[in-house]
Amino acid sequence: MTGKPDVLQISKFPPWDEEVLASHFTLHRLWEADDKDGFIEQRADVVRAACTAGAPVDRALMEALPNLKIVANYGVGYDNVDVESAKQLGIAVTNTPDVLSDEVADLAIGLMIGAARDLLGGDAYVRAGDWATKGNYPFQKPIHGKRLGIMGLGRIGKAIAARAEAFNMEIAYTNRSKRDDVPYRFEPDKVKLGAWCDYFMIALTGGPGTRRLVSADVIEAIGPEGVLVNISRGSTVDEEALIQALQSGKLGRAGLDVFENEPKVDPRFFTLGNVLLSPHQASATQQTREAMGKLVLDNLLAFHAGKPLLTPVT
Repeated sequence: MTGKPDVLQISKFPPWDEEVLASHFTLHRLWEADDKDGFIEQRADVVRAACTAGAPVDRALMEALPNLKIVANYGVGYDNVDVESAKQLGIAVTNTPDVLSDEVADLAIGLMIGAARDLLGGDAYVRAGDWATKGNYPFQKPIHGKRLGIMGLGRIGKAIAARAEAFNMEIAYTNRSKRDDVPYRFEPDKVKLGAWCDYFMIALTGGPGTRRLVSADVIEAIGPEGVLVNISRGSTVDEEALIQALQSGKLGRAGLDVFENEPKVDPRFFTLGNVLLSPHQASATQQTREAMGKLVLDNLLAFHAGKPLLTPVT
């Protein structure tokens, strides 16, 4: 016996995070088990804590662990965890907010610029030798002074807005409710926000409450001159409507870091020249991921020490 508390590790973590976790806890690596049900059954009596890096944590898993009291989620989004069941079963859920807001906002602006200026198209044009043989690349869309609509003005949405101010962009947002701590215009109607803006930024949380909230009518309202950027969750957008709008030209361009069935991205995206694709890497810098891992660790340490959790969701 090591004497270290037992933690069910539901999915793989980056090696530096796993090394630190293993120094404090006995990790039971569910993601390595062939017989997952048997693996859980053998450890049901000793596991009081679990951690996950995006893998689902449903009610069946929670009920299979009668002594489970905390699920520490590696990520600001926690739509992979059945939070309502956790509440009913008396299980705390934590996430990793704040430490990744700046990185996500940076990539959001990068995707907006990349899509607007067609940076990938320009790169391919130079590499193919077309600049020398065909002349200058076609003119692209400006950013400075344009209108930015943000759907979801939480921590990340506010960080995006702060960066957009440097481009002298006019900013409006839609949210569950109006915020009193920002100078931006509140637009409660998402379709009107789409019609008003030049750039439409999605910074919503995931989960059933936001599923396909960016619907076909919103996408159509953004229009053939507009650009949609999504750094939230693929589930927040009606992906079929998005693809059709990009194919038909009803939507001008898009920059996407997230997809509905990732990592199995709909192959129709691959044929489109008006979309910039990114493999869900908005928070993917080592500095940020280490900070996320530390927050998972600190929540688990606080739980086992009987102290208040640092970032509780429930």
